[in-house]
Amino acid sequence: MTTTHPTARYDQAAIEADETVPMIHIWRDFAGTPEQLFRAHTDPELFAQWVGPEGMGTTIIDWDATDNGRWRYSAGDGGDQTYFFRGSFHTVSPTKIVQTFTWEGLPDSVALETVTFEDLGDDRTRLHATSLCESFEDRDGWLRSGMEVGVNDGYAAIDRMLEDGTL
Repeated sequence: MTTTHPTARYDQAAIEADETVPMIHIWRDFAGTPEQLFRAHTDPELFAQWVGPEGMGTTIIDWDATDNGRWRYSAGDGGDQTYFFRGSFHTVSPTKIVQTFTWEGLPDSVALETVTFEDLGDDRTRLHATSLCESFEDRDGWLRSGMEVGVNDGYAAIDRMLEDGTL
């Protein structure tokens, strides 16, 4: 696994598999504050505007972004394809969110996710997300799924939201 370098910039998502545990790391820098990125991840109306691949609409079904809260949403392309996701918020603080993540298509597979927001000191924030999967097989399946499309499209939407003042 490659680790971040203090002077590195992540204008596109860097997605890497951990070699020692079944974990995925994602790094991405944004031209915004940690507070703005925190809002994008905890305000359900904002979250629905950016999460997932372009062209997929998100509907929030349940959302309580507090310690011990829960969430559930659906994502679809307007046609026959609708996917449901759910989880529990364990820790919600301005610099860190810890939650579970389950795609309801594989309801017995749960990942533990941690997202941190690091102030880089130049009106930029580094997001570091980890997803600890139940097995290397699950992790590798995520990586083969095309998840990078949803990650990059979603983060590009956050960039636009920061630029237009939505965040």
